[in-house]
Amino acid sequence: MIATEPAIRPAGGLPSAQALDETAFEEGVRFLAGQDEHLAAVVKTYGRPPLWVREPGFPTLVYIILEQQVSLASARATFARLKAAVNPLTPRRFLKLTDIELLRIGFSRQKTLYTRLLAESLARRYFDLGDLHELHDDCARKMLIAFKGIGRWTADIYLLSALRRPDIWPTGDLALATAVQEVKRLRQRPSPEKLEALSRPWKPWRAVAARLFWHAYLSKRGQKSSSVSL
Repeated sequence: MIATEPAIRPAGGLPSAQALDETAFEEGVRFLAGQDEHLAAVVKTYGRPPLWVREPGFPTLVYIILEQQVSLASARATFARLKAAVNPLTPRRFLKLTDIELLRIGFSRQKTLYTRLLAESLARRYFDLGDLHELHDDCARKMLIAFKGIGRWTADIYLLSALRRPDIWPTGDLALATAVQEVKRLRQRPSPEKLEALSRPWKPWRAVAARLFWHAYLSKRGQKSSSVSL
């Protein structure tokens, strides 16, 4: 269970493998608002964002792979068709789908390969996603990106949303980069390297900062954060 000493914990943050809960998330928001006037303005203007989370496991990782380089609406529709075809969505059941069936559902040939390789590894117990829960962020990320088709962005989104790690900062996320540009009033959208440098003052709560920036991005575009899944 997460401790709740707000006067002490924000300075050091949660342990890397500790999951955010609502109490810790609230502390992180307060810490960031106290440290950064632009993030304080996000909270003042749009309120506190929801603690977007996803269920850890194979379905969520498949969903994130589907989100690579496509619109969220397109990925959501493909995932919905997959869930309709395979329920419950387990690695073994997934592997029963043919390549033609996956193409009809909306998988590209590349994503068919990536998700098959992942499912086979899990089904044969060469790898267990549950092992990630106890690992430090860097180690968990390395285990994920060892899979073909899982890069830094996919790994970071899984660690941030499914494992609820407090200090994940997905520098490859385009919406995050755009939000940082807008909130920080930068002349151009920051590169991944610039995003990494900008994030240093927000440690060890960068996953909370990311949610604040996404919240501002959605709110500015008239989308309710509470109705959007991360």
